[in-house]
Amino acid sequence: MAVDLSINLNDLKLKNPIITASGTFGYADEYNDFINVQSLGAIVTKAISLEPRKGNKGNRIMEVTAGMINSIGLENMGIKAFINNVLPILKGKNIDFIMNIAGATKEEYIELSKICENNKIKAIEMNLSCPNVKAGCLEFGTNEETLYSLVKEVRENYNGILITKLTPNVSNIEELAVASQKAGADIISAINTVKATGIKLDFINGKFYEKRINGGLSGRAIKPVALRAISAIRKEVDIPIIGMGGISSLIDILEFVAAGADAFQIGTANFTHPTIAEDLVNELEEFISTNNFKSFEELKNRIREDIKNE
Repeated sequence: MAVDLSINLNDLKLKNPIITASGTFGYADEYNDFINVQSLGAIVTKAISLEPRKGNKGNRIMEVTAGMINSIGLENMGIKAFINNVLPILKGKNIDFIMNIAGATKEEYIELSKICENNKIKAIEMNLSCPNVKAGCLEFGTNEETLYSLVKEVRENYNGILITKLTPNVSNIEELAVASQKAGADIISAINTVKATGIKLDFINGKFYEKRINGGLSGRAIKPVALRAISAIRKEVDIPIIGMGGISSLIDILEFVAAGADAFQIGTANFTHPTIAEDLVNELEEFISTNNFKSFEELKNRIREDIKNE
């Protein structure tokens, strides 16, 4: 039986709902040695800023129980190099992608959106939630009025699909989602990493030595946080939600559907299981076919109908 995995998220049309998360999948086709990147619904690029960024100094990655902490600091090549060197690869290989953009100021976000508009980038994800940079991102994503003003101005300069990526490091993520929708966002993506500190101690020759990192926690450890946030957002907005946060199995995807997500970003799992995104596409297709559903949309609706009627 033919299975239809396609989705339509407010006119963002993808072949399936499996997307790779920003910062975990490079810029274009770095994973080609492991999977057929074209088989995915889309990839989200590494965050792109107006100018190149070197990122943070010192310890930038620490593995912790059920996840990892990163303090990369949005290291990237900048928008000019992306347009000149990466965009032709993505278009030439017919890879569906969403550009993640990150600014230190409102003006930088607006300029990035204008460049994306001029280069016919069909979808952008505004990074409003990175916790490990000194300026920009998170400072725009924790206040409703600030977020509304920023998203509204970006919307006025960009006609493609506009996604706002929200932080869990607030007490009112649903209110930020409402502000995003009112300002013109087409889709919400949630959640970004959770603020965390990692400490590892060594005791050598009678003396303690510390390795410490402050950054964003990702991986399976944050899945319950993500499910709570998405459930709260779903009650308040009627635009699509792309869910992320600890997804590494088919059952995770089904639970995110139950919470209210319409598509899914795979993040930290890419580092330990580089075929995970394509595996999940195949597993989702097999589950739908084996259980006599015709499409992902039908499966999604059945999950929500069944749990609603319990």
